[in-house]
Amino acid sequence: MKIIDFKLYQVPPRWLFLKIETDVGISGWGEPVVEGRSHTVEACVTELMDYLVGKDPRQIEDHFQVLYRGGFYRGGPILMSAISGIEQALWDIKGKYHDMPVYEMLGGAVRDNIQVYSWIGGDRPSDVGAAAKEKADAGFTAIKMNGTEEMNYIDTYTKVDAAVERVAAIREAVGNNFGIGIDFHGRVHKGMAKILVKELEPYRPMFIEEPVLVENLEAFKDVANHTTTPIATGERNYTRWGFKQMLMDGVVDIVQPDLSHAGGILETKKIAAMAETFDVAVAPHAPLGPINLAASLQVDACTPNCIIQEQSLGIHYNKGSDLLDYLVDQEVFHYQSGAVNMPEGPGLGIEIDEERVKEASKEAHQWKNPIWRHADGTVAEW
Repeated sequence: MKIIDFKLYQVPPRWLFLKIETDVGISGWGEPVVEGRSHTVEACVTELMDYLVGKDPRQIEDHFQVLYRGGFYRGGPILMSAISGIEQALWDIKGKYHDMPVYEMLGGAVRDNIQVYSWIGGDRPSDVGAAAKEKADAGFTAIKMNGTEEMNYIDTYTKVDAAVERVAAIREAVGNNFGIGIDFHGRVHKGMAKILVKELEPYRPMFIEEPVLVENLEAFKDVANHTTTPIATGERNYTRWGFKQMLMDGVVDIVQPDLSHAGGILETKKIAAMAETFDVAVAPHAPLGPINLAASLQVDACTPNCIIQEQSLGIHYNKGSDLLDYLVDQEVFHYQSGAVNMPEGPGLGIEIDEERVKEASKEAHQWKNPIWRHADGTVAEW
């Protein structure tokens, strides 16, 4: 079996899909994208595929090694996202070739389903209490929200109080037996993060995500010393090496590799195994499209320390094109009692509606994240 061709589709709302074709009629799909940098990743995928055309797609580990180590410069969001999407597509091909889900080739399933959470907002507040209650009524057992708007190195207690009030409103609306993930999005600096994690603790968050920017890894320990709430991070880390120091430092309780950024399916499985040796949980980051979620579920299925799965259904980014819109079978991600069953189909377990993808790609997106500024005009973290 040889790779003979590939196609890339930029589709709304902010996704890039990759189809890899073989000479035996089996095709695989991947989702290589950096949100807001899809054209750059597309160019990187095209460059990397020059090596893969003509190769056997089943030699996934060797292909990863060449694509990652074969260039003098390595790592980072663009290269690793390109490799991630390619790697997903190769696993999809291999699973279809052997007529089994990817997780069966990675040790087999350790669970029947996994809890999922839904996103409700929080940084540009509306009624987050009512939004959380709506998700609870829809059957979800956990939500994630942005914890705060832009916040300067040292900022006002008014912003702290507002963030706390929003979480308090959610806890009051949904009760105690409901997960609340609070994403600081790296927009809070150490001085304010220490205050926020302490003030939020009485409302028993499920976790605090990216309390500070991950490049300020030394600050995580300082923040963690001010709370007993689990600390999560990892969506902006790439490969095992991007997670090694934080695990060695003991500053994180939940790692959140993204299957479209961290290196793909097998690399995330390796990251999860590293985390397990440090008694750390895994909750894959997945605010992207259906291929990214399908790949994430393959890892969830065969990884005992995966605890919850992010998913993007109804997220504000997806206005006009949502998670299920590019699938032939829209029931494949059937959420029930706040959980999703493990996919049973071969490969990634989904079938992409290619005609719908082709049509949507005629409106190739130009999504960019917003640029925020503080009151004095300086650039703020988004």
